Amino acid sequence: MTTTATSPFLAAHKDNPVRWREWGADAMAEARAANKPVFLSMGYQGCHWCHVLNKEAFNDAGIAAQINDNFIPILVDRDARPDLDQVYQNAASAMRHQGGWPLNIFLTPDGAPFWVAGYQPREDQNGTPSFRRVLNDVAALWAEPVKVSENAANVRNALEALYNRPPVQDVINLDIAALRIGQNFDIFFGGPLGQRKFPSVLLQQVLWNAYLRTAMPQFSQLIFTTLDSILFGGLYDHIGGGFFRHTNDERWLEPSFEKMLSDNAQMIEVCTLAWQFNRNELSRQRVTETIGWLTREMMVGDAFAIAQAGELDADMRYYTWSEAEIDAGLVGTFSARFKQVYGVTRDGNLAGRNLPRRLGNPPPANEADEVLLAKQREMLLAVRAKRKAPQVDGRVAADINGMTIAAIARAGQVFERPDWVKAAIAAFDAIVKGLGEGDRLAHDSFGGVKGAAGLAEDYANMARAGLQLWEITGDARFLDQSRAWVKVLDEKFWSELGGYCQTAGDAETPFIRVRALFDNPRPSANATMMVVLTRLALITGVREHMERASTIGNVFVNEANRVLNMAGGYLLGFEYLINALEVVIVGHKGHARTQDLLRAAWGRALPGAMIVRIEPGAALPEGHPAGGREMTGGQPTAYIVQAGKCSDGITDAAVLANTLTLPVQARAQQPQQQQRAG
Repeated sequence: MTTTATSPFLAAHKDNPVRWREWGADAMAEARAANKPVFLSMGYQGCHWCHVLNKEAFNDAGIAAQINDNFIPILVDRDARPDLDQVYQNAASAMRHQGGWPLNIFLTPDGAPFWVAGYQPREDQNGTPSFRRVLNDVAALWAEPVKVSENAANVRNALEALYNRPPVQDVINLDIAALRIGQNFDIFFGGPLGQRKFPSVLLQQVLWNAYLRTAMPQFSQLIFTTLDSILFGGLYDHIGGGFFRHTNDERWLEPSFEKMLSDNAQMIEVCTLAWQFNRNELSRQRVTETIGWLTREMMVGDAFAIAQAGELDADMRYYTWSEAEIDAGLVGTFSARFKQVYGVTRDGNLAGRNLPRRLGNPPPANEADEVLLAKQREMLLAVRAKRKAPQVDGRVAADINGMTIAAIARAGQVFERPDWVKAAIAAFDAIVKGLGEGDRLAHDSFGGVKGAAGLAEDYANMARAGLQLWEITGDARFLDQSRAWVKVLDEKFWSELGGYCQTAGDAETPFIRVRALFDNPRPSANATMMVVLTRLALITGVREHMERASTIGNVFVNEANRVLNMAGGYLLGFEYLINALEVVIVGHKGHARTQDLLRAAWGRALPGAMIVRIEPGAALPEGHPAGGREMTGGQPTAYIVQAGKCSDGITDAAVLANTLTLPVQARAQQPQQQQRAG
């Protein structure tokens, strides 16, 4: 293998007889010189069928000879090159392929795709051609250059229309958009309809916002049905913490046994929001246990690894138990109670073994039960720690670490866990040191070696993380670093059509430059940047930030309306842009009443809010609605700013908390009325 093993996925292919190349200009030049098509295979470490294809095909000498003789083979870890993955997944869709991984796509030497396949069996099966047959068919197609050119041109035109067509004038109604998304949710089991269930956190958050905005019970029913299924069911690892990628059934019972950092960062955020809304202790527990898993098993230095997954069968045995193993692990405790609550039986609930889960089982009888169950989970975790754990993909990626830093920092502030905030700060500094070079970022690193150039998502998510840390700590270095990354985005990634391209103008790009809106499944850079730019505009008073945020909202509105179920991030960013709320607290940092006001603000479910504490006499940006406001009666005072208007001052923490639970329309008047009543 000529490809440098810069990830566990690539390392798993290092002994293949296939002569893999790295993605880049050299491989494309070789294809042009040899007049051969490129065979691009994309996958990732946690992909079960990628491992199967590796064993069945890429380690087969005959198949390897077919590939080496007829193609220039390139192997790509999709997590190391999400830009390539996005463009070629959409190319697969343009060729009417379902996409997913492994993705085996055939390219002209200029990178344009003309044929696509996924996992193919060793032999022909039930009408599905074998991998050998696909290779033969594509080699024959390459001998017909007119057909190849036509296919490639059709795909290129489809992607140009997807990514780079001029904006179309349109409007979006957030309430109607949320209703349309809700109509695609499962009213019985929660989550979007389908035989597989993904957490789809961005869509959950759209429904959350709609409920907080409208108080419509239809939204709350979908939200809490979904959360109950996720928090009690098989998607959650009840012994060790953390959420799996998806379940293979609509009832949320049978998980995939791969844990992705991005999913867990998003679930930490939505569980924190749920706790802020109703003080649900289960949400606090899930946040605590998930952050515990992250800091126990996913650390690479002070940063976080991208995933934990290995072989499907081995991982299933790691996470599941026989009844006898449960009894042995819980010896000396009331194991029957654990088995009742977590559905453990002699015959098992998953492939003859038991996956502990609470969905559909009798709940604990009382608080004493909960204490016992917590002790029993710790005992089983200690037993499980002696098993061979799933492999951690030890790459550190800037975009996903940015998401995780923001989620952990916010949870640390809400739940008053300074150790979590400290961990978020350490991870932020690790990314700056390990992936930064001046104000530029690399996308990822493995073993301390930097990977490809940073993408827009890397800068956007790290800028969001920096602003979150500034909001919590008030330390200007986080704000300064975020502003520097946004400057890079504005100078290197901004498109003349409006919005940010995924790759910098001075970086190596795929055959088409992507300007993306849709979630994948993380929010696009453009969605995240609506939040980042709006926050920067409020903090600094720089109009250009708000102008760019508004441009993003306008140029993508038609695309969002067209495919709402893939535009959750855009809807969240757009709502932040138009409804951003700022709570300005004027008071000395160490004053007890200042802390009471901060605690009241952080305790409310306000996904579109920013909380800013300033010292008495400190200046806000010129023209800020709260400019010139000071403490009332010498007491720390809060002001609520929204839609260019500022409330009267609030000195009572309970009044502030009550006011922040009101609908948007009532906030401007209610503070002064309640203040007078007090």
